[in-house]
Amino acid sequence: MGNPLLDICAVVDKDFLDKYALKPNDQILADDSHKALFEELAKKFNVEYHAGGATQNSIKIAQWMIQEPHNVGTFFGCIGKDKFGQILKQKAEEAHIDAHYYEQDEEPTGTCAACITGDNRSLVAHLAAANCYKKEKHLDLEENWMLVEKAKVYYIAGFFLTVSLESILKVAKHASENNKLFCLNLSAPFICQFFKDNLMQVMPYVDLLFGNETEASAFAKEQDFETKDIKEIAKKTQALPKVNKKRQRIVVFTQGNDDTVLASGDKTETFPVEKVDPKDIVDTNGAGDAFVGGFLSELVQEKSLDLCVRAGHYAGHVIIKQSGCTFPEKPDYK
Repeated sequence: MGNPLLDICAVVDKDFLDKYALKPNDQILADDSHKALFEELAKKFNVEYHAGGATQNSIKIAQWMIQEPHNVGTFFGCIGKDKFGQILKQKAEEAHIDAHYYEQDEEPTGTCAACITGDNRSLVAHLAAANCYKKEKHLDLEENWMLVEKAKVYYIAGFFLTVSLESILKVAKHASENNKLFCLNLSAPFICQFFKDNLMQVMPYVDLLFGNETEASAFAKEQDFETKDIKEIAKKTQALPKVNKKRQRIVVFTQGNDDTVLASGDKTETFPVEKVDPKDIVDTNGAGDAFVGGFLSELVQEKSLDLCVRAGHYAGHVIIKQSGCTFPEKPDYK
């Protein structure tokens, strides 16, 4: 469950980033100062449109890794009744995702500008319709809740904490009460900083937490962990209070091309990332989402955690050699 967005991707220049005060590698929510950004991006640069939104990207990648059967993942989110909404529906279908969108006509379908410079990407999300998801209008409906009950693993990106905390808590509590796996992503430093209260209301239900090094550092700072060591942060995050005592929390932090850190049980391990020739890197947008998708594709098949990490690394590798969160027809993953 998350924010379905249409990604508008373009390679831009430093002047463009400076004009809108964007950091080269960041993700933020659009405000009034970014109103003109979306139009200028489409006018001035060569843009590509991709079905996006972090959670939906991850589910799409998991499905791609699994291949058969289709529709292993069900997705909930809110879109507008407009052209972009139609594109998202079509792209979800093409990716064999069982998407059940809450459609409303007050707000247009959300978009995300992916401003690419070198191997950095600055994301500016204009949530619009994605921000209108309503628990009582969609999640609570019997035909939708039945799909929740049917699932074994739940994955929600931290971005959704800004939209519908009550929807996340309903799903998280269901997972906890039925000893099913609930996974969350820190998603962005701003989530750890400005939506800390929402995040910490959900954390006791989190069985598996994903994040990258900048998010982990921001989280550690907000939680007063008093360490900058990513392995230490993973350990301390793992030890935070948890409702379902049958499952110890697992924490996975990626660090770009540096080792991935995994805290599970009483050990914290690191997994090296195979180096990619910089000239093969097209665009790092979606690499983190792809890692999660690869990881989940093995997790739902009850593979060991080291194999989950390996699949995550593979998927991340494929994605950075493509533009946007797109991929070849089939994985050549063994």
